[in-house]
Amino acid sequence: MRYPEKRLRRYRKDEKIRELVSNVKINKTDLIQPVFVKEGLDEKEEIPSMEGQYHHTLESLEEEIEECDRLGIPGVLVFGIPEKNDEKGSLAHEEEGIVQRAVRSIKDFSEIEVFTDVCLCHYTSHGHCGIVKEGELLNDESLEVLGKAALSHAEAGADFVAPSAMMDHQVKYIRDVLDEHGHEDVGIMSYSAKFASNYYGPFRDAAESSPDGASTGLRNRDTYQMDYRIGGEGQPMEEIKMDLQEGADIVMVKPALPYLDIINEASHRFDVPMAAYSVSGEYQMLKNSVENDIFSEKVLEESLCSIKRAGADMIITYFAKEMVKDGKI
Repeated sequence: MRYPEKRLRRYRKDEKIRELVSNVKINKTDLIQPVFVKEGLDEKEEIPSMEGQYHHTLESLEEEIEECDRLGIPGVLVFGIPEKNDEKGSLAHEEEGIVQRAVRSIKDFSEIEVFTDVCLCHYTSHGHCGIVKEGELLNDESLEVLGKAALSHAEAGADFVAPSAMMDHQVKYIRDVLDEHGHEDVGIMSYSAKFASNYYGPFRDAAESSPDGASTGLRNRDTYQMDYRIGGEGQPMEEIKMDLQEGADIVMVKPALPYLDIINEASHRFDVPMAAYSVSGEYQMLKNSVENDIFSEKVLEESLCSIKRAGADMIITYFAKEMVKDGKI
C-alpha cells in the first residue's frame, strides 16, 4: 500500500530538526520575576508555602536584583509587606513605605525594569483590596487610595505601576493622577482579567493578605475579582477593552494556566502587549510534582510554552530565575 509522500514525522526525527521547526520558544527576555520585600526582617526568610521564594530585606533584595541582572531577566514585579496596617491601607502611599524604599534602592544601582503591584490588600487590616464598610467594598473611595499609592511608586522611580485591585475605572483614575503630577512616562500594566481563583493560596501567605471575613462581613473577593465560570467572550474582554480605553499600556490575565483560553482570545482581539501571571499555586503545584518525580523538569518549560503559545508576550513567573540559571531555556 502506498501512502501520501508527506510524512510529518520527518520534522520530529531528531533533536536538531525539532529545534529548527519549533515556532514557540521561551526566552529569558519573556520573563518577569516577582519579588517580595518585607519590613521588620533582619535577614531574608524563605516563604513556607512557596519553596525557593523569599521575603527579602532591602539588603537581600539588592542581591536578588543583581542576580536577575546577571541572568539577563529584564524585569521584576515588586510586592511589599509592611509591619503595620489599618482599615484604609494608609501605609500603601507612604513616602518611606517598604515598596517606595525598595524601588529607590533598585534604581540606585540597576537598570532593570521595575513594575510595582498597586493594591491595598497588603496594607489593610482586613486583607481586602480596597476600603470596606458594612460588608461592602467601596469602589470609588478605594480609587483615591490606589491613586496615591501609584503616584508614590512613580515618584520613587517605578517604570510601570500595576493596579491589581480590580476596582472599576482604576486605570483611568491612576492615569489621570500620574499625568497631573508629571509622570506621563510611567506606564500602567493592568491586572485586567483577574479571576477569583483558588490558585492564590501560597501568595496570600507570602503577602500576608488573606481576607478577614469576620471583621468585615466580606469573606472573599468574589464581588470584585472575576468569576472563574465566565468565558472569554463576555466580561474578560470587556474588562480588557475598558482598561485599554482608560490608558493601560500592558494588559494582564491572571492566573495563566487555567485561563489559556482567555489569553488566546485577548491576544487575537487586542493588538497590545499581553502579560500573563503564572501564579503561586501553579508554581507550587509544578514544583511539588517535579520534586516528587511525578513529572520531569521539562514540565516547567512546557507550561511556560503553553502560556506563550496562547498569546502572552511576557510571563510573570516565580520560575524565571530558575529557568535561566539552570539552563532550561
